[in-house]
Amino acid sequence: MLLQFVYSPQDFVTDVLQRGDARPPPSRFDTLIRTGWTDRMDRGLFRYRLGDLETRVLPGPSGYVAQLNIQRGIERRKPQEILSIQQEFNPSQFNFNKINADEIICEMTKGTGGGVDLPAGQLPRPSRIVVLINVSPLEFGHCLLVPDPSLCLPQILTRTAVQAAIESVLLSADPGFRVGFNSLGAFASVNHLHLHGYYLDHELRIESDLAKPLIAEKRFYRTQGFPVGFLFFTESEEVDTTARTICEVTDFLVGENVAHNVFLTRGCQPGGQMPSAKERRLRKGVRIAVWPRKACFGSKEESAFNVALCELAGHLPFKNKKDFECTTEREVISIVQRYLLPEDAFHRLEEQLVKHLLTL
Repeated sequence: MLLQFVYSPQDFVTDVLQRGDARPPPSRFDTLIRTGWTDRMDRGLFRYRLGDLETRVLPGPSGYVAQLNIQRGIERRKPQEILSIQQEFNPSQFNFNKINADEIICEMTKGTGGGVDLPAGQLPRPSRIVVLINVSPLEFGHCLLVPDPSLCLPQILTRTAVQAAIESVLLSADPGFRVGFNSLGAFASVNHLHLHGYYLDHELRIESDLAKPLIAEKRFYRTQGFPVGFLFFTESEEVDTTARTICEVTDFLVGENVAHNVFLTRGCQPGGQMPSAKERRLRKGVRIAVWPRKACFGSKEESAFNVALCELAGHLPFKNKKDFECTTEREVISIVQRYLLPEDAFHRLEEQLVKHLLTL
């Protein structure tokens, strides 16, 4: 019998602070993910056993968190051949309807919890999100969030998927729980709609980095640090509106054939000025970073690490010990830069997105 996790906005955890501060006990969501994931590890359902990963923070202002994960580079499933950002779902290829059912941790469904007002005559429509282990984990708790696998959706974000991703972060009491998405052409390895979730107990710069408001009323920003990208921020009361706006951006990128990575994490309210020490500690809301980037189709992978959702956010899972021990911040920036849009192309895209969002 598939374990059901039914939640409501009352389950969102709002009193979260950055790591190192007093934090609330694990939430229902955390307990379910941690217990289910550990159980599958003990039962040998992963491709390798993940212990404590060797970790170091690279010297320099970016604070890159490097981890050595050789087995993932060796054991992970060979990526599918991707030829287009808008490639259709192919049922003959591997997809999440073909997995071992024991890999499923639970099925998440959002209920109204008696606290959500719906328009007259409208019935609640629960969104079915299947949570399963990533059999080639990059960190503790690495799971996949798959919106109703039976719909056979391609790897293109939907509003339901974005909303579930934001709500998953809000359901966790741990500031280290992250969620991310790789589009086709941005190192997505399976063309079946899914997002990644995992725990990383190290602070990332994206949690508190400065950002320039582009459309303040839509909480739409441009990051001011490297790598340049777009940023949204939401607290628990604004999830639906924010998810809708994010999808307007990602739909625009798909329509323009622009590959992209998305990363969600607890963070403080963005702004153009350095927040106070107290404000910087707050993790009440969720930051959602969207990085447009150059598309990669069948290209050779980097020897040290691939540039995808976690690498752009500052988390670097290295494939070999030499690169893990020797790579410098300057070399990381050089590798990442190769995958970013040229500055003029990014600014043209920014102008188009601002104009597009203002017309909605």
